[in-house]
Amino acid sequence: MQPGRSCPLTYRYTPAAVGAAPAFACETLYVIGGLYGNDCALEAILGMAAAEVGPVKLAFNGDFHWFDRDPDVFARIDAEVLRHRALRGNVETELAGDGEAGCGCAYPATVSDAEVERSNAIMATLRDTARACAAASRLAALPMYGLATIAGLRVAIVHGDLHSLAGWSYAHDALGDGAALAADCAAAQVRIVASSHTCLPVALEVETAAGRCVLMNNGAAGMPNFADTDFGLVTRIGTTPARDALYGTRLDGLYVDAVPVRYDTAVWRERFLAQWPAGSAAHESYFRRIVSGPRHRLHDAVRWRTPAVV
Repeated sequence: MQPGRSCPLTYRYTPAAVGAAPAFACETLYVIGGLYGNDCALEAILGMAAAEVGPVKLAFNGDFHWFDRDPDVFARIDAEVLRHRALRGNVETELAGDGEAGCGCAYPATVSDAEVERSNAIMATLRDTARACAAASRLAALPMYGLATIAGLRVAIVHGDLHSLAGWSYAHDALGDGAALAADCAAAQVRIVASSHTCLPVALEVETAAGRCVLMNNGAAGMPNFADTDFGLVTRIGTTPARDALYGTRLDGLYVDAVPVRYDTAVWRERFLAQWPAGSAAHESYFRRIVSGPRHRLHDAVRWRTPAVV
């Protein structure tokens, strides 16, 4: 096993297993992937949910920890997230385990060895924080996938894909014509898949015998997702439209939207630097993205219509 590159067998499951998970019902659902320890983004998301007219359920689909090496920040995020529905991503899984998989990211070959090593180093540092917060048993108890029903449609909630907690098949550059996604949706008997893990967003519609299906990979709630932007994204699925959707679609009466998380960027940068100063692994890998976004454009993410300019 190569730490950071390999995918442990314990991460794996099947689309049928996801489709057989106990389902919870709701009218509006926020799926929050990749919070990454950004407590400013968490505050903003809670405010967004509170401003909704009707009831909202929050589902954190993994990697809600990452930059929160300060034990007080880690404990605060842990306590709030676990008040809601939560899945463990590779970060939480490795914090709860023995660390043999490094960061647990299962990075593809397109990611440099230097990036992999820095992620493994971040995980080693964060593991000390998790021990100080006695978090291992809480994180280990979290499921790897979930299922929701909204207006009669079944929604699969995963961190990676419908095969693995750290799967990359729903990355923007791996989906191809969507045939594999369509097969996954059919096998799980779901119409919507909400994922993250790959850290860059993508939205895709595919046709199956059961009808049109939608993938919404929100990228990251706690970091910018597009070049020259400074907001995160969450997936909002509901019977009413979002107030501030960046892009979205309608599926049998449901609104499926990517909604910006507009947190206080100045405060967050200050908090990040207090935990990960220049020269640290996280600063080297992520600070440029935190300031000016990744090399990813809206047209790279949205596959079903011509997007507006961010």
